[in-house]
Amino acid sequence: MGEGAMLSLKEVDRHAVVQNVLSKEMTQAAAAQLLGLSVRQVKRLCAAVRGGGAKALASKKRGVPSNRRIECATRERFVQLVTDRYSDFGPQLAWEYLTREHGFTYSVETLRGWMTQAGLWRPKQRRAKRVHPSRARRPRLGELVQIDGSHHDWFEGRSHKCCLIAFIDDATSRVLAARFFEQETTAGYLEMLQRHVQALGRPLAYYSDRHGIFTKPDPEDAKPTQFERALLQLQIVGIQARTPQAKGRVERLFQTLQDRMCKAMRLAGINDLAAANAWLEGFLATHNQQFGVAPIDPNDAHRACALSPQELARICAIHETRQLNRALNCRFEGQVLQVHPAQAGLPRGSAKVDIVQHLDGTLELLYRQQPLAFTRYDWHAHVKPSAHDAKTINTHVEQIVLKHQRHIAQLSAQLAHEQAQRAQGIFQPSSHPSAPPSLPRRAAAQV
Repeated sequence: MGEGAMLSLKEVDRHAVVQNVLSKEMTQAAAAQLLGLSVRQVKRLCAAVRGGGAKALASKKRGVPSNRRIECATRERFVQLVTDRYSDFGPQLAWEYLTREHGFTYSVETLRGWMTQAGLWRPKQRRAKRVHPSRARRPRLGELVQIDGSHHDWFEGRSHKCCLIAFIDDATSRVLAARFFEQETTAGYLEMLQRHVQALGRPLAYYSDRHGIFTKPDPEDAKPTQFERALLQLQIVGIQARTPQAKGRVERLFQTLQDRMCKAMRLAGINDLAAANAWLEGFLATHNQQFGVAPIDPNDAHRACALSPQELARICAIHETRQLNRALNCRFEGQVLQVHPAQAGLPRGSAKVDIVQHLDGTLELLYRQQPLAFTRYDWHAHVKPSAHDAKTINTHVEQIVLKHQRHIAQLSAQLAHEQAQRAQGIFQPSSHPSAPPSLPRRAAAQV
């Protein structure tokens, strides 16, 4: 039992066969065939057992450090690098950075073991098997593009929270367009639509949620939203999912980006919205190269856009309708838009015109799809509509709270300054002390 405790199951079975050979119950040729060895090797095993017993069959490598083991100094150096710079990274992401920037030449599983032993990583439990099979990918690039926005603390407290709007292709998992915005608005999606169509062409369909940007909550309201109107003009089909799981590809994209992109921006020193948008293109090129897959059908489903840049910008803008009065002017968001009288195609009074509010803030006045020359006057520019929905109300309230906090901080600084002056005896009131009101003569006499 003492000798057998040192052997593995394979070595125990081998010892039983050798014993049969030594006791003349089995020939060496039969033992060699049974063990999958040569007869010469069986003879060597028999000689070893005669001289040293069963323990002679134990592997000589057991309990001895491997000749291919990594030196302790090398291991400690990389673990210290992970602790100092990548402590909140997962093993896969930390391995990518160590390989690219620090000359790490070992496997990700080696690093995973080191991080687990150092307490930098806790192994996750295996996921349960899928109950329902996932939907198969579309075969061609541009057949179906999933779109959504992710509200997240992308700068990890170094700047205010913002929203990343992303378009991801269903067939290839490539991010076709993405950009950071302060809020998730119709103007943001229209800008992304314009960028996508200019770069690749018109896809067949967009897949989104059922937010008011993409569809009206009232099914009997036939008037399309601004985004639906742009898709109709570009002949792109808009499809709305009923559950987040239905558009799981874009949801999983945001899970990946919230982990990888936040850490990459931290290492790159990206701390504001403008720098993030300038840096984003290079990051997405690397991301698509790493996570993109080849489509089943190599043909591209994007259709060419025959519109000029001006016409495309006009479609991807906010459109409003107003009615002119007899003086050929109308009001729009606290402004008066006065149409110039001497021009071709001049509409009559009471005609309806289309006001195009471009993404850069410029206005355009259209009558029967033809632009009109006009002048705008800011009469009540402060009276502008401030409609907010469920996706923008939090940002609006945070701006109000921040404004209130700045006001409180300003008052606190002013009070602290006045108290310091009062303590030194040099305090002077900011306002001139007014004399008390004088009493009437009769009241003064009575007093």
